[in-house]
Amino acid sequence: MSNANYLLEPARLRLRGAGGIELAADHFGPEDGPLVVFLHGGGQTRHSWKQTGAKLGLAGMRVVTLDARGHGDSEWAPDGDYSRATMVADLMAVFDQLGVTLDAPAVVVGASMGGMTGLVATAGPGGDRIAALVLVDIVTRPEAEGVERIIDFLSRHRDGFDTVAEAADAVAAYMPHRPRPKSTDGLLRNLRERDGRWYWHWDPDMLSGRGGGDPVQMAETMEAAARELTIPLLLVRGMRSDVVSPEGAAAFLELVPHAELVEIGGAAHTAAGDDNDAFTDAVADFVLRTNTR
Repeated sequence: MSNANYLLEPARLRLRGAGGIELAADHFGPEDGPLVVFLHGGGQTRHSWKQTGAKLGLAGMRVVTLDARGHGDSEWAPDGDYSRATMVADLMAVFDQLGVTLDAPAVVVGASMGGMTGLVATAGPGGDRIAALVLVDIVTRPEAEGVERIIDFLSRHRDGFDTVAEAADAVAAYMPHRPRPKSTDGLLRNLRERDGRWYWHWDPDMLSGRGGGDPVQMAETMEAAARELTIPLLLVRGMRSDVVSPEGAAAFLELVPHAELVEIGGAAHTAAGDDNDAFTDAVADFVLRTNTR
């Protein structure tokens, strides 16, 4: 396959997570390149990373963008288990299938939910196979108001939409800072049609029961992991984010003094989609530097 094909048509992967759950993924770049695994945020899919994955693939990286359980084309958890520990176990299972070892580690890029998974994974069994970490608009103690706004959006419309245009209206109301696309075609990746109605692609059970968890305990778990970090780390913050404030970013950098910070002007919590060029450049620069040290 040529470099051009990596950009246009990533290879589709079928992987297995904890308990054998089927996970969908895309692969960019050469099979023998240094591995970068991308973990999206809650309510997103692997397609959030397409442009970044393509650029890194063209630069010789082996990029895998993963749909988390209950999202996109991955299976929904039959027992409703979307706990952080299970998400970490999914990542470790994916590492095993991709051949990630101490001698051939991976860089993990995680946005929001995916960043939480990546950070917690570094402190658990097999976490030493993570060579570097990129956290996209997530810190150990995010702003409660911003988190609640996300949960509110993800919790709404469980009964679906009559039309794709209605779903587009909901997204526009949730992200007023982002220009509304002229076409709704891209939104179809985030919707599923059933019985004449359109539903979000994620399992709403991820927000309740075993998918929830105590936020205070999770913050303490993440802080404990952050304090032990010695690997290269990049924190990407959208300057319009209501989830990671300047104070929250500064507090995180005190926990991880060697971490780098990149702030993207005009971007909010969904930094990768708000300004994909600036986001991709920042992540590509960090990953390429990390893999040439």
